[in-house]
Amino acid sequence: MLNLAVMLEDSVRAVPDRDACIAGVQRLSYAQLDAAANQIANLLVSRGISPGDKVALSCPNVTQFPIVYYGILKAGAVVVPLNILLKSREIAYHLTDSDARAYFCYEGTAELPLGREGWSGFGESEGCEHFFLMTADSINAPAPEPAPLPPIPGVETLTNVLTGQSTEFATPVTEPGDTAVILYTSGTTGRPKGAELTHANMALNALTCHKLFGEVEHDVHLITLPLFHSFGQTVQMNAGLATRATLVLMPRFDARGAVALMQRHEVTFFAGVPTMYWALLGEDTSTMDLPAAARSLRVAVSGGAALPVEIHRQFRRTSGVTIREAYGLSETSPVATCTPRGAEARPGSIGLPVWGVEVDLVAPDWTPVGTGTVGEIAIRGHNVMKGYYRRPEATADVMREGRFRTGDLASRDEDGWLYIVDRTKDLIIRGGYNVYPREIEEVLHAHPAVSMAAVVGVPHDRHGEEIKAYVVPAPGADVTEEALVDWARSTMASYKYPRLVEFRDTLPMNATGKILKRELRQTDAKPGLG
Repeated sequence: MLNLAVMLEDSVRAVPDRDACIAGVQRLSYAQLDAAANQIANLLVSRGISPGDKVALSCPNVTQFPIVYYGILKAGAVVVPLNILLKSREIAYHLTDSDARAYFCYEGTAELPLGREGWSGFGESEGCEHFFLMTADSINAPAPEPAPLPPIPGVETLTNVLTGQSTEFATPVTEPGDTAVILYTSGTTGRPKGAELTHANMALNALTCHKLFGEVEHDVHLITLPLFHSFGQTVQMNAGLATRATLVLMPRFDARGAVALMQRHEVTFFAGVPTMYWALLGEDTSTMDLPAAARSLRVAVSGGAALPVEIHRQFRRTSGVTIREAYGLSETSPVATCTPRGAEARPGSIGLPVWGVEVDLVAPDWTPVGTGTVGEIAIRGHNVMKGYYRRPEATADVMREGRFRTGDLASRDEDGWLYIVDRTKDLIIRGGYNVYPREIEEVLHAHPAVSMAAVVGVPHDRHGEEIKAYVVPAPGADVTEEALVDWARSTMASYKYPRLVEFRDTLPMNATGKILKRELRQTDAKPGLG
């Protein structure tokens, strides 16, 4: 038997009274978290949910997320975490596509009325039978967010349906190859697809994090990454609870708040996407003390997107902590590569394959490419998904003989370290030349007037595509678009430098902090001459 819930259950036996989760003023011990998860499992069984049934979950980073997540697993069911920014039509699609029989949805706030969107989506879905609304006081939890919504008429709250449910539960037998979680892709190349991840996929990937980052007597994780996403879910929640850590949950990232929590709770482990590190570095140092907050920090991890070299260097200079860069996808549970423990970080590199994982760089025909040559990353190992749920054709498009093609382009040096070049879909072909946006972004980040940059290809009648840079200026910077283009011309080959520059106050990002280049491309969909 291998059920992912063992991440929690094993630690309960060892440290029942230790804080497992902190969210605002609320603290849950390991024993309390486990007891509440047992109530969820009993509730599901009482409603006819059987092992293998799908149960969806929409919830921000509050204590209800791990409670319901592990409760679903304990019942032998499959967790389907949903992005909390989805609207009702999108929620209905996910519930129907995943064959969800039950749906737990957090009420949200006046600014983010998740409960009402969830209730509407539930009503529009096909086959979902049970809707459980989690209010701010569910399971006697004080509200960690302001302005809760008024009750939705006709809907039972989780507080009411848990009344009388036992805090004891015997987890049923599950096999390592049984599906534990279905994680939906972002849908950037079509409708979102559900990656089926097994108990073995998720458990082994979480345990691999122990080898990567080491174990101490008591880690304290600050979790700002959304738990519905694989990064925070595996690297911090599952791995953290398995090592008997305390999880400090932050429902919505902001740099000042994150630094304050780091100091208050003496955080030892932080994971984020590059834009989070950028925000930590960009805040007014007179209002927050990042070096002081980082004194207790032993691990800083970046993933989700390529970390600009300049941000890597600035964070080390400012905080004294070296960021460990990791790489993976929802389809790989997610971690596939990372800077090895004890090794000197190589800025710009995503490190080496993690324990039990093979990484090849392949040509379009799946044949391996040599050292120093750009190829598409293909991954094989314990972390690779079973496939896309109910999509055999889509699965066959990306998998062959256990290898998963990621769509990411990379090169490998003589020591085997991997370097992301770009996404295949982000590759720009200008006048027949291949241009990798990340390379241009790295150069632009070195300019003192540039705080953040994103480079995309825009349609062009003569060259096919032209190179355009969207730039967030550094505070107080005084630079024109023409001056930045001239500077880029002097530092890059003629076919690479951006001819077009547009300054913006912000760049569009998704819920995990990734820059949404597809939205930038959509604003420049009309071909032009130049």
